[in-house]
Amino acid sequence: MANNYRAVVVLNPSLGDEGIAALTDSIKAKVESSATIDAFDTIGMKELAYEINDQRSGYYVQINFTAEGDFPSEFERVLNITDGVLRYLVVRIGE
Repeated sequence: MANNYRAVVVLNPSLGDEGIAALTDSIKAKVESSATIDAFDTIGMKELAYEINDQRSGYYVQINFTAEGDFPSEFERVLNITDGVLRYLVVRIGE
C-alpha cells in the first residue's frame, strides 16, 4: 500500500546556482523513478540554526510524494551518500 511522505533536503550553497539546479534535478529524478511527486517546492536559502560543514546557510527543497513503504529508506540511503546534501529528513505524513 502506498503512503504519503514529505522530504526536506538542505543543500550546500557553495555548489552555486548551476550545481544546486543540477542536484535538485537529480533528486527529483530519483523520487520520480519509484514514487509519484505530489508537490516539489524549492524554498530557497535560509540561515541554519547551527553551522554544518562550515556552512551558515543552506538551500532548502521540500518534496511531497506517494510511494511504497520500502522506497523512503532507499531514498535516504542515496541522500546520505550524495555530495552537496548537508541534511535531510523524510517523514510519513497522514493518518
